[in-house]
Amino acid sequence: MTFISEADIEGLLLEQLAGLGYRCTSDAVIGPEGHAAEREAFSDVLLVDRVRAAIARLNPEIPAEAQEDALKQLVATVSPSLIEENRRLHRLLVEGVPVEFYTADGTLRGDTVRLVDFDDPDGNDWLAVAQLTVVENGINRRPDVVLFLNGLPVAVFELKNPGGEQATMAGAFNQLQTYKAQIPSLFRTNAALVISDGLTARIGSLTANMERFMPWRTTDGQTVAEKGQAEQAVLVGGVFERARFLALLRDFTVFGNTGNGPFKIIAGYHQFHAVRQAMVRTLVAIRPDGDRRVGVIWHTQGSGKSLLMAFYAGQLVRCPELANPTLVVITDRNDLDDQLFSTFVLCADLIRQTPIQVESREDLRAQLNRASGGVIFTTLQKFAPPAGESAYPVLTDRRNVIVIVDEAHRSQYGFKAKVDSKTGEISYGFAKYLRDALPNAAFVGFTGTPIDSADVNTRQVFGDYIDVYDISRAVEDGATVPIYYESRLARIELPEAAKPTIDDAIAELTEDEAESEQERIKRQWSTIEALVGAKERLAMVAEDLVQHFEDRVAALEGKGMVVCMSRRICVALYDAIVALRPDWHSADDAAGRIKIVMTGSAADPQEWQPHIGTKARRDLLAKRAKDPNDPLQLVIVRDMWLTGFDAPSMHTLYVDKPMRGHGLMQAIARVNRVFRDKPAGLVVDYIGIAQNLKRALAEYSAADQRQTGVDEAEAVAALQEAFEVVDAMFHGFNYQQGLTGTAQARLATMAEAIEWILARQQEAAAREKTPEAQKRAHRRFQDATLALSKAFALASASDYAREIREAVGFFQTLRAALIKTGTSGRQSKSERDWAIAQIIDRAVVSTEIVDILAAAGLSTPDISILSDDFLAEVAQMPQKNLALEALRKLLNDEVRARTRTNVVQARQFSERLEAAIARYHTNALSTVEILQELIELAHEIRAAKARGQDEGLSEDEIAFYDALAENQSAVEVMGNDQLKVIAHELLTDLQRNITVDWAHRSSARAKMRVLVKRILRRYGYPPDLQDAAVQTVLAQAEALSARWNPPRPLRGLGGC
Repeated sequence: MTFISEADIEGLLLEQLAGLGYRCTSDAVIGPEGHAAEREAFSDVLLVDRVRAAIARLNPEIPAEAQEDALKQLVATVSPSLIEENRRLHRLLVEGVPVEFYTADGTLRGDTVRLVDFDDPDGNDWLAVAQLTVVENGINRRPDVVLFLNGLPVAVFELKNPGGEQATMAGAFNQLQTYKAQIPSLFRTNAALVISDGLTARIGSLTANMERFMPWRTTDGQTVAEKGQAEQAVLVGGVFERARFLALLRDFTVFGNTGNGPFKIIAGYHQFHAVRQAMVRTLVAIRPDGDRRVGVIWHTQGSGKSLLMAFYAGQLVRCPELANPTLVVITDRNDLDDQLFSTFVLCADLIRQTPIQVESREDLRAQLNRASGGVIFTTLQKFAPPAGESAYPVLTDRRNVIVIVDEAHRSQYGFKAKVDSKTGEISYGFAKYLRDALPNAAFVGFTGTPIDSADVNTRQVFGDYIDVYDISRAVEDGATVPIYYESRLARIELPEAAKPTIDDAIAELTEDEAESEQERIKRQWSTIEALVGAKERLAMVAEDLVQHFEDRVAALEGKGMVVCMSRRICVALYDAIVALRPDWHSADDAAGRIKIVMTGSAADPQEWQPHIGTKARRDLLAKRAKDPNDPLQLVIVRDMWLTGFDAPSMHTLYVDKPMRGHGLMQAIARVNRVFRDKPAGLVVDYIGIAQNLKRALAEYSAADQRQTGVDEAEAVAALQEAFEVVDAMFHGFNYQQGLTGTAQARLATMAEAIEWILARQQEAAAREKTPEAQKRAHRRFQDATLALSKAFALASASDYAREIREAVGFFQTLRAALIKTGTSGRQSKSERDWAIAQIIDRAVVSTEIVDILAAAGLSTPDISILSDDFLAEVAQMPQKNLALEALRKLLNDEVRARTRTNVVQARQFSERLEAAIARYHTNALSTVEILQELIELAHEIRAAKARGQDEGLSEDEIAFYDALAENQSAVEVMGNDQLKVIAHELLTDLQRNITVDWAHRSSARAKMRVLVKRILRRYGYPPDLQDAAVQTVLAQAEALSARWNPPRPLRGLGGC
């Protein structure tokens, strides 16, 4: 009995939407066959009458002809790319449709037709439609719920049953991807996609991958729902409250293209509400009695802070109270300036202008000498006064200037005067110079790390927190992953006499010191640099790092970064690594597995020059590092890329540089990005940052501390526990021959191990009372091995992992072999990846990822010639569970193969096979009984392949015969011989009229449909059965047409 069904989830959704002001209906009512039809055909995805009515209501001053022109621009498809078409129509939704028309006096006038009333939600038409059937290119799909705004489909919900084992969120996501591919017209105006099973709900953009479908955990931005609370109601209330949805559509959606294709991003809940709170604070700060301090937004590294700043900028530009403001975006390093500037360029549509990047102090003064407007990027240092001066000239005294500062936590933003001990000159923190230049500007700060409790300067310049999105919440939401810490100090010994020197010097090093302190720091730094960069030590680091990194990438595909304390050490360590792995090197920047990213000049030593390049070289290396499929796997840096650089596949950071405070926290965040199945990032310490990491984390909450710098010992303990769970399943079975024996012995052990596991799982299932528990019992080994694989990935470079790696590889191979036999094919992509790609010992992979038939000791036969002897051999095998899995795989493969030739037979056999396996899993059949049933099914499949010869029909003709005879009443009415004649004529006519791309062109499919109907009518095929028969015949034709090889038209004869 089902506790709650998918229909219940849909009902709850529609009930909530009705409460939010949506009119709710179903396609049975407004569809082409409904009693209140609003669609002429199932291919119509716009509710044209509603669109036309909204245009007339919102644009009474626009002539009817121009309104119709706007409608035509909506209906017409301009680009074959769905995302480009979505971007075009998004612009029309937000900005309106440009039209031209003649006024009464004959003047040609241009105007804009509004499609949406963004100021008054009640001025729009809101509709939710359940079970909307869409037919496109002959493919019929039915999304669960579609939301329409003024007749335009703007959101699609795909729902699942929370209690259904196969009704997963991944399945819902995959269905949306199928809909996008097969009925793309429904998504031309899409603004949001939602997947939900009631308990778990996620929202994503048109191009978001599964890991970028994110929760929405608040409705009002004040109260965040606890983890474990039913998520659908919170997401729907938070996103689809009508005013919020309009804001998300207009102000929190961006498009871009970074070279890997176009993409679309919608803001997360933390970004959406942080911007709205910042706008409230901004309007208070700029009032005549305001203090010009907007506040600080702390959103942890990796959670989308750069986009958050762009969304905020877009709101500022649109704000009427600011009267076309000037925005000054400040960072303190050139590479950060470049990275943030590129994000704003991406969001040019949102900020309604192209941002400007200042090149010099003179350029800064020129750009700020403007009456209004502008988004200007500069580094903080450009606000330093000329040498010998202590004041900075006023650049503008306008009040609608907003200064947006990235990483607003550094002590250099202070006001305090400093006296140079050598020259006696007085200098100030940059905050004073900023105030001098922009005396009436308002200041807002953004940071990825918290403000130090002792830092009064940041609060003095910017004010208090506006919004906090910390590490623990980001990890909970799946916006980032936890970070683990591993010390390798014991493996890289320094001379005992040198340790106190380094410890003392590192303890005194401070971040962001005043310029007068730099000489002292440089002297200390050079002392440490000489010790850390000693040749013998770097050789040890290189050897340990190479082994560690190879272990990491063997268990978890991805990339790594090495942080060194000087450019000299970067080059020396590169040379030491390449000496161990010469094939990692390449002189070509576009090739090679390891690179150094650093700046320099022609005056630097000759051996450094190959690693010093232009900005174009750094951009190329950045592109390679961000591409998970590029061979570049390891980058060595000193300062570059430690803040702002975003490469999600990077999972390991090797630290060989003294670091502390914000700089340390920003650096380790390079490995906290979400990527596929990456369970966590890992920081490997070669220099001794543990205490500094602990001190830096002191400013964070206890929950944050649990997600950052997690001791690797915890990961090893989790691995040990996961391994013991799987190992215990083999109590009474010795699998050691599977690890150390010959290839033949390993194969034999594999077969015995599979038999052992299958038998134990069947016994466990027999003890269970419910179907769900029985299914879990049948997956106990697979699930436990998946958990072991994930635990292994976290601690793959540990000594314990090395001890058990062969056993883990053996378990994973068994799991992969068992999964390959599954009939449902419903394992998620991530599970398949873990099952196969995570095999640790690559030498084992080549011999041990085997077909289960080989493990059973059977050669792989063609089922079409399955002899009685072969089936008898299977029946007599002593390892009944293994025999069952082998035969099950054979039958499953054949059923899939028959889909390409006879869709009706394939469907029938597939249903038979699934039903038999389901009865076995619920213990309705014993192993011996299910084995016998599958043998009988194999006999039937073999007989079915020979049936055409018995009937005097070819293989293709029998496929069409089956399509016609699927309904038994048709056989009774028409008779067997008449159906054979129709099958033959269908085959010859379809072959003669088929074109190369007929399945993808609606006009060609329509022609085929008419042809089939005409033949059926001519022979008197029952009219009430014709529609179903036509669909099946066309599906059969599509399956067979690939091998018919229709002739292409010759040039000049109906061709191109």
